[in-house]
Amino acid sequence: MQILTLGLNHQTAPLALREKVSFPGDTLRDALNDLRGRLARLLPESAILSTCNRTEIYCATPQAGEARVAVTEWLADRHATGKLDEHLYSLPDGQAVRHAFRVASGLDSMVLGEPQILGQMKDAVRAAQESGALGTHLHQLFQRSFAVAKEVRSSTEIGAHSVSMAAAAVRLARRIFEDLGQSSVLFIGAGEMIELCATHFAAQHPRRIVIANRTAERADRLAQQFGAETMRLADLPSRLEEFDIVVSCTTSTLPIVGLGMVERASRARRRRPIFMVDLAVPRDIEAEVSRLDDIYLYTVDDLGRHVDAGRESRRAAVAQAEAIIETRVDSFMQWMSSRQVVPAIRSLHLRGESIKAGELERARRMLAGGQDPEQVLEALAHALTSKFLHGPTRLLNSHGEDRDRMLHLVNHLLPERTASPGDGEPSASS
Repeated sequence: MQILTLGLNHQTAPLALREKVSFPGDTLRDALNDLRGRLARLLPESAILSTCNRTEIYCATPQAGEARVAVTEWLADRHATGKLDEHLYSLPDGQAVRHAFRVASGLDSMVLGEPQILGQMKDAVRAAQESGALGTHLHQLFQRSFAVAKEVRSSTEIGAHSVSMAAAAVRLARRIFEDLGQSSVLFIGAGEMIELCATHFAAQHPRRIVIANRTAERADRLAQQFGAETMRLADLPSRLEEFDIVVSCTTSTLPIVGLGMVERASRARRRRPIFMVDLAVPRDIEAEVSRLDDIYLYTVDDLGRHVDAGRESRRAAVAQAEAIIETRVDSFMQWMSSRQVVPAIRSLHLRGESIKAGELERARRMLAGGQDPEQVLEALAHALTSKFLHGPTRLLNSHGEDRDRMLHLVNHLLPERTASPGDGEPSASS
């Protein structure tokens, strides 16, 4: 069995492509079921990690080359996209393991060291587990990924200076509105990223915070946490003009805020600017909105470029984290190697047990027939020895060209003679 990771991320693909091949919300479980149904032979184990910055498919497969082609075709067909090869990375075995460890530890994130990815990876594993797609190899891979992430965060300073997307959004908003305390902020969605953004903006004590979400219960919970109001998503077209700052991050597969809606709000505001942040993939706010005067729209990629500062100060921590990861990759690959021989060992034991059972049964029949027990024991020992030596003997006779190598191998397979107490030498237990 081989480990294979196939995917694209913020380093290999633009946002416009990433949103096309993402699996938001409830579509993830459907995708997992479809992947298993169509590629069951090639992918006995699979998991899909889909975030705003990456879509990755982790597999355990007996045929990595064939699986790579099949998964690429499945991904393109699933999202009706053109050729993806130039944007996809395909990572086999050790490279896939190293990548998983780096992703979980925040080393492959747009915001170096950001902690959200670990929770997103755990959600992906939970979805794969519930869909019956997670087997022994991927389970072990992800559990070790989580352990590595914990070790990296506890042993290094990788996250100490991390500048989050939310903090970057606040800094950019200050460029538009000098005093955020006078602003009115709307959050669309009620997930983890919105909660993080709300925490940062609430620290600026804005005049008003409003939460709009598809599920009223989650909106109410978040509103209570920040002393905010709630509103229905259906009221968004008529009330958008009320807000100076709009931050959106939902799992909707279609835009929630359209060009026409923003145009009407802008006219009603009489050129007072609106600062908008779209952290969703696929996007919640139509891209054409960015062309409007007095509208300042930032996507997840835009924010990523603003959080790159401080990377230099974390270089030493990154080197330390990479060293930890390399050690853990070696450990995992040793585990994988040991797994490769498990079927052979099991088969060897089964063959041994079968030989033992057959010879014991023959010995019992001989004893039942009245034969001398000493002769029966002699025959049993002779039969077991002959069958034990048959394989190594045939191996030596059939490999004339490699006889020296086979002889070395057979010498390791056969146990050394252990003297018995009757030989006049010390016994093994003496």
